[in-house]
Amino acid sequence: MNILFHFGRYFILVKRAFAKPEKVSIYIDRIFEEMNILGVGSLGIVAIISVFMGAVITIQSAFNFENPLVPLYAVGVTVRDSMILEFSPAIVSLILAGKVGSSIASEIGTMRVTEQIDALEIMGINSSGYLIFPKIVASVLFNPILIIFSMFLGVLGGFIFGVMAGVVTNYEYIYGITHDFRPYNVVYALIKSGVFAFIIASVPAYHGYYTKGGALEVGRSSTKGVVYSSVLILAFDLILTQLLLY
Repeated sequence: MNILFHFGRYFILVKRAFAKPEKVSIYIDRIFEEMNILGVGSLGIVAIISVFMGAVITIQSAFNFENPLVPLYAVGVTVRDSMILEFSPAIVSLILAGKVGSSIASEIGTMRVTEQIDALEIMGINSSGYLIFPKIVASVLFNPILIIFSMFLGVLGGFIFGVMAGVVTNYEYIYGITHDFRPYNVVYALIKSGVFAFIIASVPAYHGYYTKGGALEVGRSSTKGVVYSSVLILAFDLILTQLLLY
């Protein structure tokens, strides 16, 4: 019953967050601010993770494809499909759940325990809409950009480190990443990234919004937000894979 309670309260909060805004221009400004904080601020960590993921996949694939019956360009195919189908949308989203999710939960949780949210309500402002809606929209809009950025850097990192390590040639790698390419895989990855972005923004926001107590409870809410959003990302990864690929 406790799970049903939280599900119900979560959906009510999201519904309130998407209510008609008091002043559209303020919300637009807030969306751009959140895109800068949540999106642009995550470019560095996404770049580092993606480059090294691509490099590791390349070297491991080359090691496992030592059989002469397996063409060397299969390394490029493996890196491309691994980054597009799973590593960029899912693994990067899990990293963002930790970085962005904890930030959202702690920010809103601190505002709750310091009674700033109560002050917004007293002034007649829809606090859930003002605080949560811009974060959700910014995350959903910018997360696919981060995922595309991750795909590109992952493939590029695999190319650079694969050639430097001597496990694959320029020609074989480039031929592999272009061989039998299916654009739908990118569409599939972007759909997943949009769903994951909604989870990353809304679930930690929910835990932060209903924080009670002091600084210790803010930390607990931040932890809960990251854990539950990560679990939901993995669950929806399985569900969307089943729905979209089969």
